[in-house]
Amino acid sequence: MASHQILPAQLAQPLIRRAVDNALLEDLGQAGDITTQATLSPDATAVAVMNVREAGIISGIELARAAFAQIGDGLKFEAHVTDGDAVLPGQDIATISGNARLIMSAERVALNFMCHMSGISTFTKRYVDEVAGTGAKICCTRKTTPGLRAFEKFAVKCGGGANHRFGLDDAILIKDNHIAVAGGVKQAVLAAKAFAGHMIAIEVEVDTLEQFADALDAGATAVLLDNMSPKQLREAVHACKGAARLEASGGINLDSVRKVAETGVEFISTSQITMAASPLDIGLDIKINDQE
Repeated sequence: MASHQILPAQLAQPLIRRAVDNALLEDLGQAGDITTQATLSPDATAVAVMNVREAGIISGIELARAAFAQIGDGLKFEAHVTDGDAVLPGQDIATISGNARLIMSAERVALNFMCHMSGISTFTKRYVDEVAGTGAKICCTRKTTPGLRAFEKFAVKCGGGANHRFGLDDAILIKDNHIAVAGGVKQAVLAAKAFAGHMIAIEVEVDTLEQFADALDAGATAVLLDNMSPKQLREAVHACKGAARLEASGGINLDSVRKVAETGVEFISTSQITMAASPLDIGLDIKINDQE
């Protein structure tokens, strides 16, 4: 079957506005940017260039745009890249021109979002490249920075990864503690099926092949194979025969992800891409207009 083109992800503007407003308020405090007020004339103008210092994948350009728009009126923001673009060291990614005070006061908020999100995109792309050709998809988890989940999951998609559930309310994922209280895998899955509407997927986490068989018997939509060896994963894929969608998780890193992908599982979830990604080195340099 021919694969369909994956359309680009897009962040909702209200989410961007709220996050940027909160970040600006956190940075400006009650008195505003007193360093800039003390050193720059209110009518000084400048041109600023955002530049990457290392290779990576861009994410967060619209949050940077919003930071310079929401700090005040009159700034012009010109993006030279879009989210998901690969960039090289020394590459300019945006130019901002206008009131120098406004540029300086929004600089850190714009860079904080972009460095963090681009770091996640870049690290995700390394995982995606490792499993290329296997058919496995790299997924993030709910292990995200509180308040930044939508943006971190967007960054994962910019890096070529896929999103797992966004929260506790968009899919049922029965984990080991649910199973312990419910009395077993079958009991938990059957209870979930009785509760859920027809639009809600039901996934169950198992750590043995015996539990996996119970999950299939109970009719789980998907099964998360937790901390299983490549041998166990291959056995599960062989036994499943398409009855459920299979996901591997638990302790997977760049050194092991290829072996996991080659077992035939459809999804590989890892918290590493959101929790262990280093920020991408992005800076902003200002040039005063009368020095051009």
